[in-house]
Amino acid sequence: MEPIDVVKGRLIPLPNENVDTDQVTPARFLRMTGREGLDKVLFHDWRFDEKGQPKPDFPLNKPEYKGATILLAGDNFGCGSSREHAPWSCLAYGLRAIISTSFADIFRGNSAKNGLLTVIVDRKSHQELFEAVRKDPKVEVRISLRGQTLTLPGGRTVEFPYDPFVKKCLLEGKDQLGYLLGLESDISKFERTLPAARRP
Repeated sequence: MEPIDVVKGRLIPLPNENVDTDQVTPARFLRMTGREGLDKVLFHDWRFDEKGQPKPDFPLNKPEYKGATILLAGDNFGCGSSREHAPWSCLAYGLRAIISTSFADIFRGNSAKNGLLTVIVDRKSHQELFEAVRKDPKVEVRISLRGQTLTLPGGRTVEFPYDPFVKKCLLEGKDQLGYLLGLESDISKFERTLPAARRP
């Protein structure tokens, strides 16, 4: 996983609230064990009709949002089941961050383990972002994980919460397991101080 600090990009507005992971990545695609091709199943049943043709009114299919890397989502994004395919498909599509007023805990945890930033903002800033991208689809935002700040298109900066341990891992480009493996020498040193009966 690449280290993450600053993410800059355009927005894809998806105001739907309570978007569950079966809408993000439908269950029938969970048989895919790799990430290749998951970009095509992101929001599959919302993006495509029964014949597999793109629905022109869905945001991901609109030309003005092509190449945008940050999803501006409605409240309680990622609720439902705990499938890791949901953040996988977001990353495969090219998303680097999702902004919302709240996320389901499991989805947020899975996203962090895979290098997808989830940014929680207040409702005023959330609405300001939707209004900005409505007026101009080319507007960009800047996310600083290190500073835990989001810079809105007008230049106003807002802070967002982030778990300190998860933040450290992402800044170093590690998941939780990778972080622990990096402490292997310290762990071995500690084990040598234990009485023989307590050693693994």
